[in-house]
Amino acid sequence: MCACRLQSNGSCLTDGGCSKLDVYDWLSDMDLPINYKPFPYVEIRFKGARKDFYRNDENIYLEAGELVAVETTTGGYDIGHVTLTGELVRMQMNRKKVTEEKAPLKIYRKASPQDVDKWKNAKERESETMHKSRTIALELGLAMKLSDVEYQGDRSKATFYYTAEGRVDFRELIKKLAEAFRVRIEMRQIGMRQEASRLGGIGSCGRELCCSTWLTDFKTVSTSAARYQNLSLNTLKLAGQCGKLKCCLNYELDTYMDALKTIPDNADRLKTEKGEARLQKTDIFKQIMWYTYFGEDNTWIPIEVSRVKEVQEMNKRGEKPEDLRDLALIMEELKSAEKSFDYENVVGQDSLTRLDDKRNKNKNNNKNKAKSRSDKNPNQLNKEENNPNKTNIPKLKTADLNNPNQNAATENKPKPNKNRNKKRRPNNNNEKPSQD
Repeated sequence: MCACRLQSNGSCLTDGGCSKLDVYDWLSDMDLPINYKPFPYVEIRFKGARKDFYRNDENIYLEAGELVAVETTTGGYDIGHVTLTGELVRMQMNRKKVTEEKAPLKIYRKASPQDVDKWKNAKERESETMHKSRTIALELGLAMKLSDVEYQGDRSKATFYYTAEGRVDFRELIKKLAEAFRVRIEMRQIGMRQEASRLGGIGSCGRELCCSTWLTDFKTVSTSAARYQNLSLNTLKLAGQCGKLKCCLNYELDTYMDALKTIPDNADRLKTEKGEARLQKTDIFKQIMWYTYFGEDNTWIPIEVSRVKEVQEMNKRGEKPEDLRDLALIMEELKSAEKSFDYENVVGQDSLTRLDDKRNKNKNNNKNKAKSRSDKNPNQLNKEENNPNKTNIPKLKTADLNNPNQNAATENKPKPNKNRNKKRRPNNNNEKPSQD
C-alpha cells in the first residue's frame, strides 16, 4: 500500500498517485478453469497517465500494485506499477486496438529493493532537473515551456515534456541538458490539456481536474455547447486551467439538446395587433419564453411554448392576436411551475441567531406582563391579593430545602405554650398568686 494512503482519508495525491486511473479487476475473485492458460500480457502504469502493455514470458505471478522492471525501446529498464492482469488485459488491448505485434516489450522481473531505491532516487532528482532546464531554456531564448520531466527507472534517460505554439529548434538545448545531467535526453511535445492532466490542479468547481483524475480521452469542445446551455460567452469563465474550453461543457449538452427539441424554431419575433414582440429569454426546462414589445424593454411577458406555437400558426395564416398579455402566465402559475424541493432547509434551522430570537421573545413577554400589571388599579391589585380562592404557598428557606429531615422533625415537634412561663395574676379576693 502507498505510504500516503495511510496518512490521508484514502486518497493519494502524489505524482501518478496510487488511486489515479485504477482499473477494477472484477474477474479476480472468480475461479478459472483447470486447463486455463493465463493471458501472457500485463498492463503497466508509469508516471502520469501513461500506460503500456508488456509480455510476461517468464510467467511471473503478478498482482495489481506491484513494482516490476520492464524493457524499454532505448535500452535499459524502467520501473512501473502493475494495474491489470488476466483476461481484462485482452479486452483493454482490443478496446485500444493494440495487437500483440505492437506490444513486443517484455517484463524482466519483479523490482528488487536495489531497483526501488534507484527509482526513488531518480524521482527525487526530477524537481531539481526541471528548475535547471527551465533556466537553460530561458538563456537560449526558446519560445517553449518545459512543463514536466520523467526519469527512466535505471536513471539513464530523461524525457522532457514541453508545450509550444510552433516548431522549436531545441538541438542546442539538448546538448546543454546532456552536459548538465549526463543522461540521454528525449524531448516530447504535448498539448495544453495533456499538460494540465500531468500537472493536476483544482478547477473552478472546487474539485480536482477531471483530466488528472479519471478523464482519459479529450473530446473537442466548441462554443456552441455554451450557446445551447444559455451560458455567457465569456472566455475567462468558460476556459479551464489549460486555457482551453472546459471539458465539462459537454457533460450536460445531450440533456439540453433533448430539451431544445420542444422549443419552436424562428420564434424570435411574434406579430400582434399591439405590435411586434421580440424574444428576450427562453427557459428550456420550464418551457417558458419571455417577450417584450418595442419600447417596453422593462416589462417581460412570460408565455408557454404551446401558446407560442399557436401564435406562430396564427401568423402563418395572416392572423394576429390582440395582445400577448392575454396569453401570458400569471405569477401564481409561474410559482407553481417552479420545482418544489423535497428536502428541508437544514442551514436555516441551525442559524446562529436562533437563540437570540428566543431570548428576545422571553424579554418581550416579561415586559408585557409587567406593563399589564402596572396598568391595573391598586384597588384591583389588593382584591387579587386578598382573594380567598388564591392559594398562598409558603416559601421555604434554603436551609430547609437542603435538610428535609430537619423539616420533618420541626413539623412533629409540639409548639411551646406562651402562657406557661407567665405568673398568674392575683384576684381581687386577696388570693395569693400560685405558680404552675
